[in-house]
Amino acid sequence: MRSIITKKSDTISSDLLLGAGGRLGQMLCRFWPQPELLCTQSRQYRAGALRFDPLAAPDVLAAAAADMRSVICLSGVTPAHAAASGDSMSLNTTLALAAVAAAPLSARVFVVSSAAVYGACAGPNNEADSVTPVSAYGEAKLAMERATLALGRGRVCVLRIGNVAGADAILGGWRAGMTLDQLPDGRTPRRSYIGPQTLARVIHALCGVPKLPPILNIAAPGVIGMGDLLDQAGLPWTPRTPIGPVIEEVALHTAALERFFTFTSQESTAQGMVAQWKQGQPQA
Repeated sequence: MRSIITKKSDTISSDLLLGAGGRLGQMLCRFWPQPELLCTQSRQYRAGALRFDPLAAPDVLAAAAADMRSVICLSGVTPAHAAASGDSMSLNTTLALAAVAAAPLSARVFVVSSAAVYGACAGPNNEADSVTPVSAYGEAKLAMERATLALGRGRVCVLRIGNVAGADAILGGWRAGMTLDQLPDGRTPRRSYIGPQTLARVIHALCGVPKLPPILNIAAPGVIGMGDLLDQAGLPWTPRTPIGPVIEEVALHTAALERFFTFTSQESTAQGMVAQWKQGQPQA
């Protein structure tokens, strides 16, 4: 792909967001606390963003990253993208390594991983726990983590992000006739979640922290029931009897993150997360 720069010349940026055209990237752009201090990149046209392919144009990537306080690498391959495009999951590692290589030595690089690296363990999963991914996506993200931490030599912080309200398979993937497994106690499976506005606030805050651990779980404290999330959004669903084993709960331990960020009580509720999701929806 030919590299095309569309950056406004008067923009003063301190943080570079790679992969701003994806669903998660768009959410971060929409809610970033200081948008005037955020430089964004996308392979497709996006107003105000740099447009280039980071793998095809490493010189352009290096120029974009120069003098940045941090580089946030959202670029990657999801299972849905891999199925639609045929791209290899190994591109997660290739893209993240390109970001680390391009970032100045003074910059921190955030690489976005996933709770999928923990596999089926109910948790709460701690950053220091052993990881046993059970999916190709989890394995690819774990390989990316290891490669970037080895190359980054203390400059890399891996963000193991839980479910993001609106970018998930439940709220973001809702469709008419959706069914959810109902557990014997009447509840639906529970997962660690975070609202899109809270996620932007968390990563923005971490960009300003002088010293961070190499890996951080990113989620609001506690867990959210899938059915509770849809109920708060006013989206109908039908309970179903599970046809096989069900992972009732997957929780991320957030004590390490809470050393650097203080959550409000509302940010840990289904109501608060749905409100953030609705706030970010395009106006009719």
